[in-house]
Formats: sequence, C-alpha cells, structure tokens
Amino acid sequence: MKKRELTSQQLIEAATLLFAHRGIEKTSLAMIAAEVGITKPSIYYHFASKDELVEKVFDYMFSDYHFELYFSVSDFNEQNFAEQLFQGGLRMFPEDEEHLYPIMRLTNEFMLTAGRGGHYGERVIMMQQEFLDGFRQLLQHGAKLGVIEEENVDSRAYLLALVIDNITSYMMMGIKLDYKKIWKEAVNGTFRKGGDAIE
Repeated sequence: MKKRELTSQQLIEAATLLFAHRGIEKTSLAMIAAEVGITKPSIYYHFASKDELVEKVFDYMFSDYHFELYFSVSDFNEQNFAEQLFQGGLRMFPEDEEHLYPIMRLTNEFMLTAGRGGHYGERVIMMQQEFLDGFRQLLQHGAKLGVIEEENVDSRAYLLALVIDNITSYMMMGIKLDYKKIWKEAVNGTFRKGGDAIE
C-alpha cells in the first residue's frame, strides 16, 4: 500500500474513533492530525475539508451495512428458516459491547441526521428502508415456503426491523438486558404456529 493510501486510511480510522468518543463537532482536524502523527496542513493532502473526511468516515462505517450480509434470502429453507433468522439477528449485535459503545454512539449521531434532513439523512433513510424491505421480502419468502403464516407478514417483518434497531439503541445507552433472549422472543413471535421455533 502506498504511503498516501496508508495515511488516508489511518486518518479515516483515527477520525472514526475521535468522532465516536468526542462527537463530530467537537473533534478538530488538528486532533485527528495529532492522533496519526502528522501536521494539520498535511490532512489537506488527503481530504479537501473536514466535511469530506466525515463523508469518508460515513462510507467506512456503513460499507458493510447491508441486509443481505446478515440475512441472505437464498440461504433460508423450510428446515433452517427460524435458526437462520435468529443467527442473522445475533450477527448484527456487537460482540464486544464495551468497546463498540463509542462507535454505536457515532452511528446514532449519523442516524439522528435522518430526521433533520441534511446530507446524510437521505442516505440513512435509504439504509433503514433496505432493512425494512429486506425483512418483508424474507418473511414473504417464508410464507411461500409455508413456514410463516401469510397473515400480517408485512407488520411482523417491520416488527423484526424495529426490534433490531431498538436493541442496538439500548446497547448504545449501556442498558444491560438479555438481548439474545429478546431477539429469540421476537423471532418466535414471527412464527405463531403453536410453540417456539427457537428453543
């Protein structure tokens, strides 16, 4: 990797951590430069402005945030549907909560812009809509397979998306709950065929 590419990536990673701990507004370019051991003017060799760097941090953070990475519809069949749904949700929760709280706070900072419009609002809304649509398509697939009741498929799909979103929000606030058990209940409630799909 070339020095310029390495330094650009270092700046993005340093900015991500500083934004996560201090917030975007309270983090200066001088702080980011100091974190990677360069001068503030050197940042402009890589990024034209702080706004451009924030944009790169956004892209870096959400590059893997796609429904199909957690719930690939083609992997779901009659035998594994409930377990695949359960495991896919668990993959969305941070494994090391304590170290990821700051990153989750930064994620929330970007998410909050969705309600206020702005540059990231539309992109955040598109990402959230992808998950709403993804859960809907997944449960429709389950209904075609005969493992999910067809009644209220859309509402149950959106409920799953909301549960995932709220679990990550509560994690971000540091509230200790049995998130695995909560997600299991949400998955089991999706089936409603007398008995739990996930034991």
